Amino acid sequence: MTASPLLQAPGAVPGEGIDAGVAAHYGDPMREQRLLAEGLGVVDLSHRGVVTITGPDRLSWLHSLTSQQLADLPPRTSAESLVLTPKGHVEHALHVVDDGGTTWVTVEPGTAPALAAWLDSMRFMLRVEVADVSDAYAVLGETVDREGGEGEPPTWVDPWPRLVGDSALYGPVAEEHPGRERRWREVIVPVGDVAAAVGDRELVGTWAAEALRIAAWRPRHGAETDHRTIAHELDWLRTAVHLHKGCYRGQETIARVHNLGRPPRRLVFLHLDGSGHTLPDVGAEVLLGDKVVGRLTSVARHHDDGPIALAVLKRNTDDAADLLVAPDIAAAQTPIVPR
Repeated sequence: MTASPLLQAPGAVPGEGIDAGVAAHYGDPMREQRLLAEGLGVVDLSHRGVVTITGPDRLSWLHSLTSQQLADLPPRTSAESLVLTPKGHVEHALHVVDDGGTTWVTVEPGTAPALAAWLDSMRFMLRVEVADVSDAYAVLGETVDREGGEGEPPTWVDPWPRLVGDSALYGPVAEEHPGRERRWREVIVPVGDVAAAVGDRELVGTWAAEALRIAAWRPRHGAETDHRTIAHELDWLRTAVHLHKGCYRGQETIARVHNLGRPPRRLVFLHLDGSGHTLPDVGAEVLLGDKVVGRLTSVARHHDDGPIALAVLKRNTDDAADLLVAPDIAAAQTPIVPR
């Protein structure tokens, strides 16, 4: 993956892991968080993959393959949809917006080639064309709750945490959800236009964006997911799954687990002991007594709340119990899935 040209900006510190190739911060992560929350900053997400789908059958075809209702998606309306394995595990999380002639999909870094190859293999005789255009387009993240208008670049507005369509909640209703104030969108621009699209706004790193995402209890593919993840565990049905749209790959697992109401794991939000100077590593074990009950999936230092994290735990873990993050960091949980 080619590093972003915005890494040449003053103070840019390269990210690592899933966010390699863009800036983790530009010298002051706490200030950057406040700017982003106030809608005054922009995040370089040019490491995200971008896939386009064209042709008259594009929406009905994508609808038939993924978890969300997409067949009648109006132009410049955003949607989130999942590609599942035959056994119902999450394989890709798609941020989808159609401009009336092209369906634009952004996905997590490094995953666009696999998604495009799979979609291309599923075209059969339908009138669709799939292209991985990640090298030609970049993504910018903003705290703005507005769809792109006529003549503007393709823009995906995050629906989280509201209930989208015929779905279900495995966490609080939208009016009580900690993410209810989060306003997030992704703007897709040609790579050569990135600097102009940023303009005179402040650049903000991924550390700031991740801290606000974690505070909103928002799951991220590649962070909260592993090879066993099903959507119910992460409260992902609320935005990415339509429960009565018909058959698609993995749909039987969605229906079965929803009807039983007992996903094997659940996502929780953790307040971490901030008396130390370091954050625990992503992937660290979460302990209840001497028993391992889960692992940390995302960790950040929030400008108001201090050290925070998301973790995936066994469903039957006592949601009132104080936990320990290995080796010795106390963690108080707020359960995201109350069932």
